[in-house]
Amino acid sequence: MPGKFNSINHMDSNQTEISNLGEFGLIERITQDFPLKNPESKVGVGDDAAVLSFGDKDVLVTTDLLLEGIHFDLRYVPLKHLGYKAAIVNFSDIYAMNGTPRQITVSLGISSRFTVEHIDAIYSGIRLACDLYGVDLVGGDTSASVTGLVISITCLGVASPEDVVRRSGARPTDIICVSGDLGAAFMGLQLLERENRISAGQKDFQPDFAGKEYILERQLKPEARKDIVELLRKEGIKPTSMMDVSDGLSSELLHICKASGTGCRVYEDKIPIDYQTALMAEEFNMNLVTAAMNGGEDYELLFTVPVTDHEKIERMKGVTMIGYITKPELGCAMVTRDGTELPVKAQGWNAFSESE
Repeated sequence: MPGKFNSINHMDSNQTEISNLGEFGLIERITQDFPLKNPESKVGVGDDAAVLSFGDKDVLVTTDLLLEGIHFDLRYVPLKHLGYKAAIVNFSDIYAMNGTPRQITVSLGISSRFTVEHIDAIYSGIRLACDLYGVDLVGGDTSASVTGLVISITCLGVASPEDVVRRSGARPTDIICVSGDLGAAFMGLQLLERENRISAGQKDFQPDFAGKEYILERQLKPEARKDIVELLRKEGIKPTSMMDVSDGLSSELLHICKASGTGCRVYEDKIPIDYQTALMAEEFNMNLVTAAMNGGEDYELLFTVPVTDHEKIERMKGVTMIGYITKPELGCAMVTRDGTELPVKAQGWNAFSESE
């Protein structure tokens, strides 16, 4: 037996703080010595979902962990909405691999302040998401928690082997596309946090949400872009790379370019932004493009297609072409309205940032 406990309360001066690596640096570090051993394991860590091969179908596996106080605040997030969102973010990862979600397992850590009715509300949201997207709840776990509410959902999906799309397939001259619009979820969060601050200590406070319903819905009740995946299939388009925009457009662009060994150019004036998002950014005196590039939680699909699919993409509703893939030596940059090139930097969500 060891002579003493290795307590984390006494950190050695030569040890590295997790915030120095960030979420993705930590993942890369802790998984680098886990080579895939089994023939069924086709894709491991590094994409939106793992890919397991079973005959004529690939099984896609993804999981997400949501922690109270880190990923959500129950002072302004309804439990039913939270259950719905927890399921949707997993479905989105499966669609980002060009697959179809089929089953989920749900695990909860529950503190003593929650009642049976509270848990019912969470599961009513999960049930609604499963009903709308045709997904089965097939298992899970529950445990007591001393740190508030914890939700962990694992989603299984399927895809034909030839249909799976990874982050690593982008090639120079490919067109960069994004579905929907960006920045709305982030501005919805800013609005909720502001109204929550204002309401502190006030009785019968009525938040000012008039005319801001869209950005609130994008934050509290996002949707997975099943419709875009189906539209791409209908048009006969298989993206060369794809992922969902959960941590911010900047981060996701860098992920695709790193995995594909490429650079990119995106155009400021091409980034799709909703009118309510623009008004809210102005009200908060925030840079609109910064919010759209780095806000996160949009759960739109970012994907690349060969330049030969240009005409097909051009006529697709709900999809915007925002730039193109370049050779790696050109780096990753955003071209501003005046033609200046600014480096794309990952400034989106980081679970281990110093501010958290």
